[in-house]
Amino acid sequence: MKKLIFLTFSASVLFASGLKVTVAPVNNELYIKECGSCHFAYPAGLLPSNAWNKMMNDLDNHFGDNASVDEKTFQSLSKYLNDNSAEKNMNYKRSKKIVESLTSNEIPDSISTTPYMKKKHKEIKKELITQKEVKGLFNCTACHQNAKKGIFSEEDVDIPNYGKWDKD
Repeated sequence: MKKLIFLTFSASVLFASGLKVTVAPVNNELYIKECGSCHFAYPAGLLPSNAWNKMMNDLDNHFGDNASVDEKTFQSLSKYLNDNSAEKNMNYKRSKKIVESLTSNEIPDSISTTPYMKKKHKEIKKELITQKEVKGLFNCTACHQNAKKGIFSEEDVDIPNYGKWDKD
């Protein structure tokens, strides 16, 4: 029987594969059910609370779709996103870097428009990002094989029609 060995260090987890959790994985079933039914349930630590609030307050026009929910669900989702937002998860590498990349009054419209995410993906050819298998930077799970576990390490990137990411 194989055993999974992990070590904790500063709220980060190292899996036996050597990959490090860089953002807190989603652990809210309502969020997974409501938001994850249409798209990847993005970890709350990938945006600051002001961005989540902006997004939640415009659910009737959520990236061109009506994602409205009842008031009780709205309150529960908003609380989860705010309690686990990037600035509240600064012990995770990605959350910290996202917060540090924003100016004090900046409220990003999406994860992929944060300065940090733009910088992290700038070396990837546009046609690899816009190809039908990926569609855009918003589709994390197309390339980040363990995104659902909070792993967004370069070592874990496998781009469709390209392969493992090797920036050198």
